[in-house]
Amino acid sequence: MRIATFASVVCFLCGGSALAAPPALPPQPPHEVSGVTVYAKTDPPKVTATYPAAGQALSAGVLILTVTFDQKMIETGFDFGPGAGGEMPNCLKTPRLLEDRKTFVLLCTTDPHKAYALTFNATPQGGFANIAEHRAEPASLAFTTTDGDGPRSIPDALKAENLPNIDMPIQVDPTEHPKAGR
Repeated sequence: MRIATFASVVCFLCGGSALAAPPALPPQPPHEVSGVTVYAKTDPPKVTATYPAAGQALSAGVLILTVTFDQKMIETGFDFGPGAGGEMPNCLKTPRLLEDRKTFVLLCTTDPHKAYALTFNATPQGGFANIAEHRAEPASLAFTTTDGDGPRSIPDALKAENLPNIDMPIQVDPTEHPKAGR
């Protein structure tokens, strides 16, 4: 009798065939907790919109290039570079994150009759990442310029793109964001 009881306990502890595996849970949608979006799984951020749009032809001049992601991003991570099939526009070194925490803006200038191509997160390390520090999927953008005379100032570029005043992006405060200094 003792041997049978012991064997039953061992069988139970070893996960005998009498035990069924727990049911798999369906994927959970993201939800917001205290202003922070929580994702059930670690889907990498994806580019959802750019200005200019892929393949768009626009007048040369001052360009406020925008890249919008599907998740809130950290302001200190970015990776953009030249892409295949075009030149890299002449841009400032560092993009800025807007208050929606999903859109980066980069001030650039373009010349007439040119093909431009950029990549985002094409290098293997660092780059655009969400607030959980999950790296965004690589993406690319190609557009062209026409012979039209485009914006020659930031206010003109904002007006041409129908953008609100984006001169007040999130400012990096190392005391508020300890990882900002990385």
